[in-house]
Amino acid sequence: MRTIDVAEVTGIIKEMCIEANHFLAEDMDEAMKNAADVEKSPLGKQILCQLQDNLKIAGEDMIPICQDTGMAVIFVEIGQDVHFTGGILEDAVNEGVRAGYVEGYLRKSVVKDPIIRENTKDNTPAVIHYEIVPGDQVKITVAPKGFGSENMSRVFMLKPADGIEGVKNAILTAVQDAGPNACPPMVIGVGIGGTFEKCALMAKKALTRPVDEHSAIPYVKELEEEMLERINKTGIGPGGLGGTVTALAVNINTYPTHIAGLPVGINICCHVNRHAVRVI
Repeated sequence: MRTIDVAEVTGIIKEMCIEANHFLAEDMDEAMKNAADVEKSPLGKQILCQLQDNLKIAGEDMIPICQDTGMAVIFVEIGQDVHFTGGILEDAVNEGVRAGYVEGYLRKSVVKDPIIRENTKDNTPAVIHYEIVPGDQVKITVAPKGFGSENMSRVFMLKPADGIEGVKNAILTAVQDAGPNACPPMVIGVGIGGTFEKCALMAKKALTRPVDEHSAIPYVKELEEEMLERINKTGIGPGGLGGTVTALAVNINTYPTHIAGLPVGINICCHVNRHAVRVI
């Protein structure tokens, strides 16, 4: 049994909130540079170069890479041989978010009640997803999610007879409906299978997979490649102003499902697709 003080979790999450909002992850940085090289539209290329300038200024001057610093989404994978001390883990996670957003001067975008809408003034509470895994380590992924793209996300409860073509149509429908509102070039996370909530969660987690990594399942890898090609042929382009780079990646996760269903979740993210990962 390994013991971890929750204060360590708080400190790490504070740092990760600041890091994720100021610097692109390495995979996203490389993808954005490649996009500027391959974009065929002069206007699209100009937009991508402007985005590169924005990222450079943000890093040099410690300015957030996007004014919407997002709602903090936290994935915590806990080794079953870990024991936490010093307080309640959920409180520690939220304290890390609070400290990161307040001390990092990040925009506070969370409201206490979805109807009354009073701002909590520290960007808490976070949306936290826990998973128990083998081992004695804790893997934390912080993924601040802006709502320009979040609002464009969809869940389709397809019939089994819709099959893979139905899945393809669902993904294309979500992307085309999003258009410029999701701040392209986008990253599209897709969850296929499970239940209503499971497919959405898989889609969300798919966004945290490096954009240069494909699924290990052969047909899923082929589907990711096909959908990226088809999405980039829609002509939406960078900033929604036309071009050949509408998306940087399509990441798909799958899970067993019921004989009567084919749930498909599509979680769209903008060109910053923020995520930071640490292992304790």
